[in-house]
Amino acid sequence: MLFIGLQFVVWSISGAYMVIFDINYIHGNSLVSNPQDTIKPDNIHYSMAKLYDKYPQASKLEVGKLIEQNVYRFNVDGNQYLLSAQTGELLSPLSKALAIKVSQHHYSADHDVSEVELITENPPFELNPRSLPAWRVNFDAFGSPSIYISAETGKLVGKRHNFWRLFDWMFRFHLMDYGEDSSIHNYLLFFVISFSFATALSGLVLVYFRVFKKDVTEELV
Repeated sequence: MLFIGLQFVVWSISGAYMVIFDINYIHGNSLVSNPQDTIKPDNIHYSMAKLYDKYPQASKLEVGKLIEQNVYRFNVDGNQYLLSAQTGELLSPLSKALAIKVSQHHYSADHDVSEVELITENPPFELNPRSLPAWRVNFDAFGSPSIYISAETGKLVGKRHNFWRLFDWMFRFHLMDYGEDSSIHNYLLFFVISFSFATALSGLVLVYFRVFKKDVTEELV
């Protein structure tokens, strides 16, 4: 019974946290700017014909931007490539220096970089494993913001801060996800909900007998 009571406290605290903070802030939308990059054909000096001559198996080709330069993004045998559309230089995998520049381009503030790490396996819970390999660039600012940049495509693949990390734990506690599988379909949650429902139902029954039946008994007397 004590555990059930403690879980009600956890529900109250976690629910309040998730309601108080704006979801857009939690998602880290304020951490990044959204520049409207325009691709100018005149700035593309490395033609697609040259690209296909060098990479005849290229597929899913797209033209995009990396900071201020036009780039080609494409796949070859399941591997992603990033190529300069100006010079034809292969830019992937991104170097540490280039990853920092890309992250600073996306980052909306002007804080110093505190740490840079290339993640190739065992990603933290805040990064989708499908985004690997990726660079994590941490900034020296309130909330310890992190910007994740794909090492293969140069794209922004994640933006996190401590408030999101705490939100994730609050969400897990709210759903009683105390295991490692991140699933809400667990026997513990089913038991607590069933017990809580039974407790509420029994309380209503007791109220009925305590109030309404008492009035009927007094009238008969």
